This record gives sequence, structure tokens and C-alpha cells, in this order.
Amino acid sequence: MKIGILLLLTVSGVQAFSPSIPKKHATVNSALFAEMDRRSMIGSTAAAIVIAASVEPAFAEGSSKVVVAGATGQSGRRVLERLAALKGLNVVGAVRNVDKAAASLAESSTVIRGAMVQKVGSIDTDGVELVHMDVVADPVDAITEVLKGADSLIIATGFIPGNPLKMNKSAHEVDNLGTCKLVDAAKAAGVKKVVMISSILTNGRNWGQAKSPGFVITNAFGNVLDEKIVAENYLRASGLDYTIVRPGGLKATPPVGALKISGEDTLNSGEISRDLVADVCVASLTDPKASNKVLEIIEDEGVPPKVFNGLTM
Repeated sequence: MKIGILLLLTVSGVQAFSPSIPKKHATVNSALFAEMDRRSMIGSTAAAIVIAASVEPAFAEGSSKVVVAGATGQSGRRVLERLAALKGLNVVGAVRNVDKAAASLAESSTVIRGAMVQKVGSIDTDGVELVHMDVVADPVDAITEVLKGADSLIIATGFIPGNPLKMNKSAHEVDNLGTCKLVDAAKAAGVKKVVMISSILTNGRNWGQAKSPGFVITNAFGNVLDEKIVAENYLRASGLDYTIVRPGGLKATPPVGALKISGEDTLNSGEISRDLVADVCVASLTDPKASNKVLEIIEDEGVPPKVFNGLTM
């Protein structure tokens, strides 16, 4: 007997997905689906959580509102695009500058943001409401007003590496304090579900990875992993229904390998297309089996992962 699955999270080890997602089908509607023989699932020694398959997340017609914080970032804009394509959903992109965001989302370009060169495609924002939100400058009350009436929040914010003298301050303000503000605002506004994009190795210090190349190199940018784990723990203690998505090194190119999802604090290397990250975030909004879970995700390249954030391990 064959059963369809959307996501498979193993507590020990990594479970590969098959088939891989073709470049032209890297959307929620297309192919996060794989078939797994029921007997092989039962025979597995690893505990598994199966997130039930559906063609697309099920939102009540016209009644569900999702806010994407950080909607102009490389991952945020992909999330926004996927949500905008779904039926029965009011999509809000929370951005620092509405006019600049509208122009940025409407065009395909290569931009330099801090220390990163980003290639971004244009997206169709018809039906998307863009609103002002600055997680650093705005107080919690102002952020709460943006989130009022929302059922769900996807947190795709993150500091942009730039001036070495200001990175620690920026990472602390955005990835720690700013995210905690979003959590407080979500609670105050009555948001039911929060999906947060974080990173593998965020909790590296607590599982023997503090000296691993991936942790050392990534955390050199503003101690960002140390800042992210504070925000993760704050979300987990908030009482909100959450899913924390921890991707490996992020790639702007379409996926070429199958999706691998592993349990919390198990991956210390590997890379993944931002397209897959967006797919997992959107899928996590509606499936109860993603409730209060940490999903670590990379692409299956056919060999044990040896690269993280461009660094050969």
C-alpha cells in the first residue's frame, strides 16, 4: 500500500524525499509529495511525524489572514508569492518602506545588501496588501496593530551582514529583540500560528557544535546564531502554536535535490534552495502535525552534506 506524504520528520537521522522538485514546479501546489511504502515506514526504527498530504494548504474562503514579516527578503518574497497564489487567503506583506517594497517586489534584479549579493525575481503582488512594519524602530503596540485580525504570522526577518563594527548590534536588534517583539505582538493581537525561519546550528552550543566550522563561520556574523536561539526559545515559551524552520545554507537557485527534513539539533551542514524553505513554511501553517515542532531542512545531494553557507566542511 502506498501513502502520500508532505513532510516526514525523523527524530534520529535524516529522511530523504523523492522525487526531487523540478525547477518549474517549486511551489506548494506542485510537488512536496512523495510516495513511501507503508511497510518500510512501519519497519523504521526512527520515530516519525507525518504531515498529511494535501494539494495546497486549506484556508477558509475569505476568512484567513496571514502576515509575512520581512516580505522583501529573499525568503520572505518567495513565501509571499506562494501565499498570494492560494485561494481564500488575505495576504499582508509587512515591510519597512511600502513604496520601496512595491517597486522591489515588482522587478527582477541583482542587488547588493550589506555583504550579500542577491538575485531576485519579480513576483505578482496582486491581492497582497503591503503595510509598514519595522521590528527595530516600532514599539510592540504598533506591531500589534499590524497583526490584528491575522490568523498566522510568518517571520522571515533577519539582519543583513554589512559594517563589521555594527553587525553585533544589528543581529541583536533584528534576530533577537525584533523577533521577540513580533512574538509579543502576535500574542497581543490574537494570532494563532507563528512560523519562524531560523537556521541549522542555531542551538549548536548546546549539542557540541560550538567549534564546528559551520557554527564558527556563521556566528562570526554578529553572533547571529546566539541571537536567534534566544528568539527561538522566546517563541517556544510564549504559548503560541509555532513551527520553527531551520534551513541549511540558503541558495537563491531553484532546488535540484530532494528535500530532507530532520529532527531538532541533528544537522550541522548542508544547503537548500530558498524555494523549498518557502514551501515548507507555507505548508506548516495549516497542518496540525507541524504544531510546536522544529524542522531542520536541507537538500539531498546524493552524498552526506559537506557544505554550509558556501563553506566546504
